[in-house]
Amino acid sequence: MALKIAVTTVQGLQAPNAYHRIEEIQIPNKTSMTLAVRSYSDDTAAMPAFSDMLVTCAYDAAGQNPFKQGYAYLKTLPFFNGALDV
Repeated sequence: MALKIAVTTVQGLQAPNAYHRIEEIQIPNKTSMTLAVRSYSDDTAAMPAFSDMLVTCAYDAAGQNPFKQGYAYLKTLPFFNGALDV
């Protein structure tokens, strides 16, 4: 699972098929989790990630698996507005 949305970085890199993947989740307590998100120029991940970000969000232990919760949260952020599930 991942998100796909075009990106132009502040350095000017254009990635029209950018692929954003949660690569690690840490759940430090029963109510929050931290997502390590890496962004690649495409879904092959043949090149190194051009962006790494950490995002903290709510965690529901009784809800869906943490990855599904994480992707659902990412899609609420302006950066991922309009992203497609891939």
